[in-house]
Amino acid sequence: MAPRPNWKGYLKLSLVSCAVALFPATTTCERVRFNIINRKTGDRVRCQVVDSETGKEVPQEDRLKGYKVGGEYVLLEEEELNNVALESTHTIELESFVAREEVEELYLDEPYYLVPDGKVAYEAFAVIREAMRQEGLVGIGRVMLYRRERLLMLEPRGEGIVGTTLRYANEVRDAADYFDDIPDARIARDTLELAKHILHTKKAKFDPSKFKDRYETALKALIAAKRAGRAPRAPPPQPGKVVNLMDALRRSVQAKRGSVARKGAAAQPASSGRRKKLRRAS
Repeated sequence: MAPRPNWKGYLKLSLVSCAVALFPATTTCERVRFNIINRKTGDRVRCQVVDSETGKEVPQEDRLKGYKVGGEYVLLEEEELNNVALESTHTIELESFVAREEVEELYLDEPYYLVPDGKVAYEAFAVIREAMRQEGLVGIGRVMLYRRERLLMLEPRGEGIVGTTLRYANEVRDAADYFDDIPDARIARDTLELAKHILHTKKAKFDPSKFKDRYETALKALIAAKRAGRAPRAPPPQPGKVVNLMDALRRSVQAKRGSVARKGAAAQPASSGRRKKLRRAS
């Protein structure tokens, strides 16, 4: 079943506009999720919304949002919040176009798929998409999601467009606050060369399908063991602390060479066996 769109509205470039729908590009539905259980009864625990002073449960009709200013709260009704109408509530207007490499990775937040909503929108959608693709630019607009106006970067992808919400400048912390206290390290040339050698032995093309969520797998194994009445296995021991960086690098290189040698030795008997068969056939 296809997911429901998070947002529907219009994509607008100057006087060109088309109906579009915004879908989440990622999902966490496969993750293991837990409920809180009462140990004594085995029943699920449900949370209640209670008054912080009286401790009594507050019914839905008596709940409203408040923003704390000093020692008091400014109270806001749902209708008042709904009346904060911005153009981005219904329209993604492309305000500017920039080179993709100018958007620093720290600003990227959540990815979405933007698709035309209905056949009437196909042509205008394709015009906007191909104009960006051929000029090598990404569009910057705004969209209202979950009662927040979010910056949105639009980038052509295949027949569609990927929209990535961006963090605002005040949401990205300054790296200098964390990195300025790191002292300059004098690195010996042979140490660096060994480290670079290890990097080259592990160099590969990024393939996300090769990386599995090992914690999720371990959780599922634990749950299966508990259901079957088996005792869960203890986690493997952790490696000891590295005392000497150079020695650790050398051991890493030796371990890699040993692994390659073992693979070669394992493959050799099979190849020699094939040669014998070829000789007998000749």
